Amino acid sequence: MTLRPSVLPRISFAWLCLSTWLYAADWLTFGHDPQRSGWAVEEKVLTVQNVSGLELKWKIQVKNEPKALTALTAPVIASEVTTPQGIKTLVYVAGSSNSFYALDAENGNIVWSRTLETYATASKESDWLCPQGINATPVIDKSMAIVYLIAVDGRLYGLDLGTGKNRCGPIQFVPPFSKNWSLNLVDGIIYTSLSQGCGGGPSGIYSLDVRDPLRPMIRGLLVSKGGGGGIWGRGGPVVGKNGRIYAATGDGPFDPPTGEYSNTILAASLGDLKLCDYYTPTNWRDILRYDWDLGCTSPVWFAHQNYHLLSAGGKEGVVYLMDADSLGDKDHQTPLYITPRLANDENTFEGKGVWGGLSAWRDLQDQTWVYVPILGPVSKRAPKFPKTNGPNPHGSIMAFKVALDGASKKPILEPAWISGELNVPEPVVIANGIVWALSNGEDVRQTKEGGIISYQNLTLLTVEQRKDNPNRAVLYALDAQSGKVLYQSDSVMDTWAHFGGLALANGRVYVADHNSQIYCFGLKGK
Repeated sequence: MTLRPSVLPRISFAWLCLSTWLYAADWLTFGHDPQRSGWAVEEKVLTVQNVSGLELKWKIQVKNEPKALTALTAPVIASEVTTPQGIKTLVYVAGSSNSFYALDAENGNIVWSRTLETYATASKESDWLCPQGINATPVIDKSMAIVYLIAVDGRLYGLDLGTGKNRCGPIQFVPPFSKNWSLNLVDGIIYTSLSQGCGGGPSGIYSLDVRDPLRPMIRGLLVSKGGGGGIWGRGGPVVGKNGRIYAATGDGPFDPPTGEYSNTILAASLGDLKLCDYYTPTNWRDILRYDWDLGCTSPVWFAHQNYHLLSAGGKEGVVYLMDADSLGDKDHQTPLYITPRLANDENTFEGKGVWGGLSAWRDLQDQTWVYVPILGPVSKRAPKFPKTNGPNPHGSIMAFKVALDGASKKPILEPAWISGELNVPEPVVIANGIVWALSNGEDVRQTKEGGIISYQNLTLLTVEQRKDNPNRAVLYALDAQSGKVLYQSDSVMDTWAHFGGLALANGRVYVADHNSQIYCFGLKGK
């Protein structure tokens, strides 16, 4: 498919000529933009100087039954929406039990809601690997005033932003009860990814062209013949400015001649989803053996000087920096740069290493930064960081500057700072020199034995064992250039969150927890 020239600015990174609609105070998709940068470039209200004055503006509990560990998706936000009650900024969340809510950003009142019908029946009980509920963060098409979501039966709905009425579909997009991830939208085509073989759905990237709802075109790039190779990074597929879509795959066979691309970073062409490039680490056999899959993390696409770059990580605890136009060079195994191990000295597959998704930002001095959520303590093999901010036994954010290697003149990641303690950090949001980080408080244990493959037998924990957790999620604001804590929400949130995310617009930050509560934070008096 050929992208129209008018579309290219819309999918570019913020510092590469964003189009007009992105300058609205919106948060239209997971990670803010198709590249999953996490950078709220439009934010003007919250600053390093005033963020200490943050407070809880409102919280609301919606009627949604959690499915295993899953409750509400990360919020998305649209401003200047025409509703029967007038022009409003609305916050949208999908619920795991097939519900959807549009909330007034000013006070949290429900403006409209939908409970989606389904006639499909699950063949087994839900569990934390296959929760069988809505899992993918919705995406908003502001130009068409539509919010898109995938219901539990795999059908895509396009709902009117102001009223919730059907504007598109429902269209059968993916298998019922599949585990699909955050939706992306470029040039009238919706993208998602599948993992874990839930509902019998093969792992891969899927697209649905909604420009002609009467003749929808569905395509898929499958990455494994079995249930392996799951793409379960929080942000789902990542779209670059260069006309390519990217994803990191999980454990399974690796055999390119037969179409098996597990533990690999893939690039495909937009629209038709033709595989055009890939990078596979040279130690992919160890990654497979120890279940260090790359599929747990969404890459981030960004630009630096004359380079289009992609950065990704995985449970092993290393981060890869790749040329987004040539991921692994000619042999598909040579990236631009690989960090030393940053975490997971325990060599476990549960709750250690890099999870969720990376984020990127460019400061006023034209310096590019990459932010990495780290689960567990820092590795003894990690590089020296110029700035540290206290003990972090359960997790942290690591910040890197993008620099050019003195000899090769190619981009590398230069350590800058490590945050203090964050108990299971989510992908961060960056705005006005502030890094917003959610410490979600989740119990990341998966087995009684600790997730070490060398044990002969591993006993998976039940949903109830993992839900029996007294921790609370905590929102942090950190100085983007030093990691210093500027604000933290302490005990404001009532419980923990699982696989969530932040949204930010118009001086307010939004987050949801496992009790199906949505929280709004903003400045006092505003």
